[in-house]
Amino acid sequence: MSQSITLQQNEGAYTVSRLNPDDAIPSWADGRGFVSITRTDEELSIVCLTERVPPGVRAEIGWTCYKFLGPFAFEAAGIILAVVRPLSENGMGVFVLSTFDGDIILLKSKDANIAERILKEAGHLILHPAT
Repeated sequence: MSQSITLQQNEGAYTVSRLNPDDAIPSWADGRGFVSITRTDEELSIVCLTERVPPGVRAEIGWTCYKFLGPFAFEAAGIILAVVRPLSENGMGVFVLSTFDGDIILLKSKDANIAERILKEAGHLILHPAT
């Protein structure tokens, strides 16, 4: 078995939005919850809580967000692979983002229960928000 990772589910539903590469970062993008703003030559990609994304924005809705709980050494190998491999081997797609301090994985909300079962069977721990 690969290493055991603890994942903390973030509260709320998430959306991945795509804007034009030369668009300004919109004011709705930032706020509570996990936020990722990434610009390339081809696009401006924004991940944030669905409730903030205005109508008319090109977006993929219906994501559940999980944070890898560390700490992990910056150069540690196999952290993401340990989580992505069992999901991929079971035909599940993922959206992965990394920050300086850690990693985030987004899973389609409709598949979250199945994905969590797969991850638990692979030896990982899933923590849910307190309700």
